[in-house]
Formats: sequence, structure tokens, C-alpha cells
Amino acid sequence: MHCPFCQHEDTRVIDSRLTEDGATVRRRRECPQCSERFNTFETAELKLPAIVKSGERREVFDERKLRTSFERALQKRPVASQDVDTAVREIVNDLRRSGEREVPSRQVGELVMRELKKLDQVAYVRFASVYRKFEDVQAFREEIEKLERDLPGLDGLQLPLLGTGKRTPTK
Repeated sequence: MHCPFCQHEDTRVIDSRLTEDGATVRRRRECPQCSERFNTFETAELKLPAIVKSGERREVFDERKLRTSFERALQKRPVASQDVDTAVREIVNDLRRSGEREVPSRQVGELVMRELKKLDQVAYVRFASVYRKFEDVQAFREEIEKLERDLPGLDGLQLPLLGTGKRTPTK
């Protein structure tokens, strides 16, 4: 590597360490010509698949767009930004692991819905309403009913709004 100070053609590594997340190697280097020291960072360059939009148009995957989708759906919802980061990272990892060169945008949308379902049900329905192009209240109702069927049992966590018909006698 060339020295950024004197442009000498060779530098030597004097220390290497992994960053906290383990995805990057930090190297401390020294120039034998001018004795200046500097850091370099090395990361694996993994190519994400291209996104095939409707109409067969192809687009480079853009993590910012993915994050924006989450932020819009989660606007004014009580979800920590770290949880959004984790969800975005999970989708990016899924896309990398797929090994595909191209992925339909529909598949990315389904991955977003999967992660939103885990984070916040209201955000999930918001995203689904735009993504699946709900045209009436019935479409919302059907998606909410489907979501309720998919949720784990909530028995004992909440009191019923309307009585169950059974009353326990008071003494």
C-alpha cells in the first residue's frame, strides 16, 4: 500500500486487530520512508443481488431504501433503532446467503413484512396496505384477522373487553 503522506510505494503492517463487530480488520501501518503511521480498514466485499422490479427493470440493491421502508412503516411507533438495524441486517444477510445474482423486489417486500411482523403489528399492517395495495377496509380487516391467527396465544395476558358471561360470586 502506498503511503498517503509521501507516496512511498510500500508500507509495513505493525498491528492488526478485529473491530468490535468482527466484520472489519483494522491495520496499523508505518511508512519506512517518512516514518508516518496510519490506519487502514479491511472488509470483505460481498456483492448483493440486483433487484428485479416490476416490468423487468433491474436496480442495484440499496440498503438506504430498505431502511427508509422500515422507518416509514414504523413512524411514531415505539420501536428502538437498534431493532430496525437488526432487521435490516437480517434481510441483507438473507439476500447474501441466497447466492442469487438477481432477486425479485416482491421477495424483498416479503422479507420486510416478515421482519415488521416481529417488530410491530401496526407497522406491519401499514406496510402491507401499501405493498399489497389494499383498496378497501375489507382488505385491512382480512390482513388483521390473518395476523391475529398467526400471533401466539394471548390468553391470560389481557382481560376481555366484553364479559365472558361467567361471573364469580362475591362474598
